[in-house]
Amino acid sequence: QVQLVESGGGWVQAGGSLRLSCAASGIIFSINSMGWYRQAPGKQRELVATITPGGSTSYADSVKGRFTISRDNAKHTVFLQMNSLKPEDAAVYTCYARRVDIPSVTRWGQGTQVTVSS
Repeated sequence: QVQLVESGGGWVQAGGSLRLSCAASGIIFSINSMGWYRQAPGKQRELVATITPGGSTSYADSVKGRFTISRDNAKHTVFLQMNSLKPEDAAVYTCYARRVDIPSVTRWGQGTQVTVSS
């Protein structure tokens, strides 16, 4: 059974930090790119960050320099370190895993809420 379980969301004041985690099970972690989307009420879903099995990363322009994505292949976990948070970062953050050989095979977490107060 495939599971992506996120944790680490919550409330933080603007300028603060949060670290999201996504623990994967039931997938071959080493052949999956991992990443995070976010969606705020009334807004389109946004791809925040991705990391390939080899560790290459990419970020949305809106988070570059503030967010860092990383992965622990031994623990089958991906992290999103979020610093200098802004109220506009508030959203539901959802982890995903995408097979690099079969991109149509994508698994999703349940999402975790991030709230940033000004």
